[in-house]
Amino acid sequence: MSLYERVFEHNQQWVAKQLQQDPDYFKRMADGQHPEFLYIGCSDSRVQPEDFMGVSPGEVFVHRNIANLVPNNDLSALSVVQYAVEHLNVKHIVVCGHYGCGGVKAALDNKDLGALNTWIRNIDDVYRTYRTELDAITDKEAQFRRLVELNVQEQCINIMKFSFIQHRRVNSFYPHIYGWVYDIATGTVKDLEIDMDKFKDELAVYKLD
Repeated sequence: MSLYERVFEHNQQWVAKQLQQDPDYFKRMADGQHPEFLYIGCSDSRVQPEDFMGVSPGEVFVHRNIANLVPNNDLSALSVVQYAVEHLNVKHIVVCGHYGCGGVKAALDNKDLGALNTWIRNIDDVYRTYRTELDAITDKEAQFRRLVELNVQEQCINIMKFSFIQHRRVNSFYPHIYGWVYDIATGTVKDLEIDMDKFKDELAVYKLD
């Protein structure tokens, strides 16, 4: 049996197990979602937020792409954030990168990836913003890890630039925005403890009213 075929067999087993434990499980799921978290992460197959966060279905709204980016011209990411904030009323937004990220490494290595170059250019911009700090790091692995962290920080700032985020935070103090990095080698999550308030004056010029 191929892996593809095993997926459907596993699905039937999983459904039976869920119904045995809770006959109303799927009915409850179908009634709607009320997540407190919006999780924005990398598409890397090794990074599964539901596992390392220990959350259940319905508790986290998830958006993933290469290198966990939230560019201001990406309609998909913007739509996810706006829907999560204005319709699902999430209280927490997490941008989670991970050490060993292939997208960040591609930006560091300046490789020609064809059509992907346009997407990776967003990380090039992060590097350019923090060039002085990054170029001062002589250890290549440490430099790589630091760019992963700075990329997360910049995506958090990009989220703060959205006018609907600023308006919501003024009126309700939510959503809170966090930057995390997941370490695949250890399975642990690092909170970068980014103080978003320190960017308030800088972000005022980016309001999209």
